[in-house]
Amino acid sequence: MKIQFLPEANAQIVAFLIEEDGELPATAKDLNENCGGLLTEALTTGRFKGSAGQQVSVVLPKSVSSSRAVLVGLGKIKDDDANSQSHATESAAGHLVKAYSCSGFESMAIHVDTPELAVSAASGAKLAAYEYIEWFTKKKPEEQQSLAETSIILDDHPEAEKAWAVASAAIEGTYLSRDLVNAPPNVLFPASFAERIKSLESLGVEVEILDEQEMSELGMASLLGVGQGSVKESQLGIMKWNGTDSDSDPVMLVGKGVCFDTGGISLKPGEKMEEMRGDMGGAAAVTGTIKALALRKAKVNAVGIVGLVENMPDGNAIRPGDILVSASGQTIEVQNTDAEGRLVLADALWYAQEYFKPRVMIDLATLTGAILISLGHSYAGMFCNDDSLADELFQSGMATDEKVWRLPLGEEYDKLIKSQFADMKNIGGRPAGSITAAQFLQRFVREGVRWAHLDIAGVAWVDGDKSPTDPSWGSGFGPRLLDRWIANHYED
Repeated sequence: MKIQFLPEANAQIVAFLIEEDGELPATAKDLNENCGGLLTEALTTGRFKGSAGQQVSVVLPKSVSSSRAVLVGLGKIKDDDANSQSHATESAAGHLVKAYSCSGFESMAIHVDTPELAVSAASGAKLAAYEYIEWFTKKKPEEQQSLAETSIILDDHPEAEKAWAVASAAIEGTYLSRDLVNAPPNVLFPASFAERIKSLESLGVEVEILDEQEMSELGMASLLGVGQGSVKESQLGIMKWNGTDSDSDPVMLVGKGVCFDTGGISLKPGEKMEEMRGDMGGAAAVTGTIKALALRKAKVNAVGIVGLVENMPDGNAIRPGDILVSASGQTIEVQNTDAEGRLVLADALWYAQEYFKPRVMIDLATLTGAILISLGHSYAGMFCNDDSLADELFQSGMATDEKVWRLPLGEEYDKLIKSQFADMKNIGGRPAGSITAAQFLQRFVREGVRWAHLDIAGVAWVDGDKSPTDPSWGSGFGPRLLDRWIANHYED
């Protein structure tokens, strides 16, 4: 969908945003007079109250250039919440696009007051317009998107355009992340994921791909162990964005990229196993974030590292009881081959610290089902060894509506992964499953490195009714959060 910012536009649909129990905005005054008060009538009759997402559509007379006027509710705006107006505007624009994307109308204009709200409306419209239809061969005309252009109407449109040039990069990163998570596993596997990464070279990203032989020479037996039951060769993707002329230490992003997860020898139940196409959501988030930084020429040095594997049951697959020697030298007793993501991240985190000096390090992974029990589908779980870093990520999550919630780390949990045969075991039992997974990862974080682990298993994909700005199975969680976090705290 094309997004543009204009002082006025002749669109087929013209939309106005109204707070709950609010009045018709001043920007609708002229249109209301030209159509004989139809907008006032729509606002004051019927049951339209302006609650979040509520809409009323008005058929306009032929004397008016637009065909429809739509009033859409913002809901109650919290005066003490700086993000409330922004989120409400983004959501309202998403509701509009969702309602009219397949309506047969091709153009829409949304009236707002400020450049900040213009960017929110544009973000909502663009996010809601996403669709993953690559594998459909037949779609009825009424199922095909017709809405091709959304104009955001405001006086200070040059300032909005300037802000959108920055904000839209994170949306493009989200689109890439969604595409990766939605892709079927026979199309997206470690080598083909690596090829998608290499396409970022056209944006100025330096890309290096390590194959199994190269990783074996580095001693990365933990990561390689996960993929050894698959005919698909494992890969390690390294993406470097050098956005400054200085040699400053990079922001380090590390992602779990299990392109399909059967559970290995500890085989998952068949029901819903198809969802394990999304078990590379962490790697998708990292890749989308690097694209966002490159698109907006972010003034930061950043490195993204993704461990790309496929976890399959085979005669060569690792078994419960096997002991793996990680690249860090620490040994791991495998008690469950379905706790494989942490094995991938163990070596990816080692590589990140061995070959770079992270200014700060974040890993993202669809790591545990236990995080859904804790937080459902509304927040990602956050585990962190630094209070200020935890606050940075929390605030950035609230600003972008990609929310994170901190959970504890501690010695009492660390004891649960003690092994009688090796330095550690890869599971800690059913209690505190997300925490023991984070404790496992923390063992591979070197002293003095500021680090956070984001367990995104509950937010990377969601079935059923969701926000209008999250229209596909794969949410693309991560790029907006991380791009905002970097922009606010780490750019020169």
